[in-house]
Amino acid sequence: MLSQNQQNTDLHLKPLIQAPVFPTTSTEFINVMAHYHRAEIARMAGWRDRIDRTTNWAITVVAAMLSLSLSTPTAHHGVLLFAMVLVLLLLVIEARRYRFFDVYRSRVRRMERNYFAQIFSPESGTTDEWIHALGADLRKPLFLISTNQAISRRLRRNYCWMFLILLMAWLVKTTFISMTESAVQAELVDSLDEWWRNAAVGPIPGWIVVIAVVIFYAWILFAAFRKRVRKGEMIYGDVHV
Repeated sequence: MLSQNQQNTDLHLKPLIQAPVFPTTSTEFINVMAHYHRAEIARMAGWRDRIDRTTNWAITVVAAMLSLSLSTPTAHHGVLLFAMVLVLLLLVIEARRYRFFDVYRSRVRRMERNYFAQIFSPESGTTDEWIHALGADLRKPLFLISTNQAISRRLRRNYCWMFLILLMAWLVKTTFISMTESAVQAELVDSLDEWWRNAAVGPIPGWIVVIAVVIFYAWILFAAFRKRVRKGEMIYGDVHV
């Protein structure tokens, strides 16, 4: 008898496990869709904010290094080379963040294009395939673009201009102005050998530094203007970040 009472007490103390409640009416489905749309908007906005922060960091780095390098004629051009490396690192970080942002942006646009657009302006020929694709994406999220594609997009949007400014400043420090003791004694470079001497970084000869910069910017041009495979919405314009 005591054992039976103990079992009843244990059953009473155990939490009741219930299956999740799914929407059964159109009103419940609309509520779920509205709340889910707001949730995906928030996630997309969060990753967009992270992208903007990385861009702001890169702009701050460029401004600080330009101020440090161009403030005096005796400042070494290696500061600008270091700035290029830092901006490249921020570009890689931002590309990773952009890949996450693109996942949530795609979900939001799928709902807006196939559900909300149909409410405001119905069109014939639409199917329910989008809702199955959205469910499959929720079960197994996948990146929609590669890291190389993300780097190319961010280069075209913002970073190509930062790298161009750094390149111009580096050319000013190495090609046009000699390393002198004061601004009054600054002279224009009049020979290739003098340019090699100005471009040297410690024990590294100047010609090696110049070749490295040329290769680096050749890769930037290739990455920024490589042939883009545009699908879906991306065919119609460049509205997206």
